[in-house]
Amino acid sequence: MRARHLHLGSYYLLDALRPDIPGLFAHARALGLTVSLDTNYDPTERWEGGIGEALAHVDIFLPNEVELTAIAHSADWRTALAKLSAGTPLVVVKRGADGATARSGNTEFSFQPPPLTVVDTTGAGDSFDAGFVYGYLAGWDILRSLQLAAACGALSTQAAGGTEAQPTLTEAMATIERS
Repeated sequence: MRARHLHLGSYYLLDALRPDIPGLFAHARALGLTVSLDTNYDPTERWEGGIGEALAHVDIFLPNEVELTAIAHSADWRTALAKLSAGTPLVVVKRGADGATARSGNTEFSFQPPPLTVVDTTGAGDSFDAGFVYGYLAGWDILRSLQLAAACGALSTQAAGGTEAQPTLTEAMATIERS
């Protein structure tokens, strides 16, 4: 097998694919892959579209705070995190300037990188996801993966555009050490 992991982003923008995503995820897991999902914002603001079926086949769910609360139909992110982590092995919520929190079962981890001057948040969530998945696939524990994710997301905001400020692994690790 060549792949170990399937990551899908922009769930709510994939109108034609969305009905087939639960089956795609189930097939990937049957082949031994782990699966992660970042829904991004739902432009219809309905927050449905089979998300429950998709999450049933996800190992890592990576929403931001707004997405998390909307999908869980909860006003409070902590309540939403508890609700969604009851059915998903690992939920990792991006909390902007407040860092990030991961929950697996009843265990929570939080991390906040050092404050930075934000230029543009475009792509920060994708950089965050890449950092977390990297750590996860490298066999790191949840906290270390969360630290890398938060550092990658934060550092990516340092320049305009979605890729200009994406950090190297060395840069991200140095940011973690400064925290």
